[in-house]
Amino acid sequence: MAASRKNTRLLQFSLDPKSGVPYYKQIILQIEMAIADGRLSTGEQLPTVRSLAVELQINPNTVARAYNELEIRGIVTTQQGTGTFIADKDIQLDDIERERILAEITRGFITKANSYGFSLDDVIIYLQELNR
Repeated sequence: MAASRKNTRLLQFSLDPKSGVPYYKQIILQIEMAIADGRLSTGEQLPTVRSLAVELQINPNTVARAYNELEIRGIVTTQQGTGTFIADKDIQLDDIERERILAEITRGFITKANSYGFSLDDVIIYLQELNR
């Protein structure tokens, strides 16, 4: 995807209860990927713990755990009473890691679509229409 498109995409959190990956780790990975691909940059504010917990319909302690882990890694900084912000730390995800994550996300989706009789071409055409 072109760099100019990456910067216009908004960060939208999504959790997969069937992945076997704890929710707090999914949140961490999504934030790391957003930093690596330019959707989040130094100084940008993350949603509050409470607002993200409400949005994702999870316990606020889960979001707090993710943010705490990110702070320990130096990826975010928390300013009491102000919020959590992206720190000045460069995060790189190589193409192999990005491909692994994409495969993990899409494998179940494609399997389910096939079980309903949709071909891979059907899925690709639909996704291209959605992306317009």
